Amino acid sequence: MNAMQRVLTTLSHREPDRVPLFLLTSLQGARELGLSIEEYFSRADYVVEGQLRLQRKYRSDCITCFFHAAIELEAWGGSVIYQPDCPPNAGPAIIHGPTDIDKLQPPGIEDSPGLMRVLETIRQLKNRVGASIPIIGMVISPFSLPVMQMGFDHYIELIYEQPERWARLMALNEEFCVAWANAQLAAGATAIGYADPVSSLTIIPRELYLKTGQPVARRTLARIDGPTATHLASGRCLGIVDDIAATGTQALGVSALEDLAELKTAAQGKLALIGNLNGVEMRRWTTERAEAEVKRAIAKAGRGGGFILADNHGEIPWQVPDEVLLAICHAAEQWGRYPLDWID
Repeated sequence: MNAMQRVLTTLSHREPDRVPLFLLTSLQGARELGLSIEEYFSRADYVVEGQLRLQRKYRSDCITCFFHAAIELEAWGGSVIYQPDCPPNAGPAIIHGPTDIDKLQPPGIEDSPGLMRVLETIRQLKNRVGASIPIIGMVISPFSLPVMQMGFDHYIELIYEQPERWARLMALNEEFCVAWANAQLAAGATAIGYADPVSSLTIIPRELYLKTGQPVARRTLARIDGPTATHLASGRCLGIVDDIAATGTQALGVSALEDLAELKTAAQGKLALIGNLNGVEMRRWTTERAEAEVKRAIAKAGRGGGFILADNHGEIPWQVPDEVLLAICHAAEQWGRYPLDWID
């Protein structure tokens, strides 16, 4: 099987030749090319070359087109803060008070040089790999984007204290999110990752999610013209697996903070799982520990398909040693072959 066949078989809750591996190394392409992170993300051809080199090196079953979350805030008029050894961060908020929402308008995709670089990256990658390997686009959910737009504390206050303005902000963000997702799909992305950490049980209770994040996801995902995978960026989800499945998403990125076997039982036949290797701890793993963690994850969730091995956050930290990433790849190929007869 090639990567696309492997992933599609898994998403249909059947066993392919082996457990797919999504090694989401968005930053490491800069290291491969000997560039700073800021310089790397400044040109589409740099990212294309970096991601192709990483895919060949680690044999991941996808190529990520995710630059960084702050690129969306930049499209809204914000700024990006670059550091030498971590993902770019969002600059100051663009919403300084609730009344700013009254005159806010969603940006045009074509008006953002950063977003246009992402689209060019996708087009070039599609030309290079065709349909042999999934190309994963990414959007920040309308419900989670306000953390960057106005700050977490002010956003929570808005949800509780000014529901009408919150609803207006969601409508604006939904328009932008749908346009951005569909532009990536039109450029050649296979599927869209829907990053929605604020919806996780780590951030808000289920009762609030059902009133806010879930209906936003239902409306938004219904308008995206391709498959989606929801990712809560390390947030807990066990108590809302059925609620997330009801949004129409096909897969769910799950946290290392929860038991993978319990998650697999809860998601069986409804959602494929993506996870849940601990990216933060991964920085200190030995190659032996990497192999053990891969075996643990496959043993808990691999049987019957519906499982993609990946980190739990959706992005491998810059500090993870190369030998650890290679050990993960080797272990996935050795222990992920179906049938998984080695599991007790």
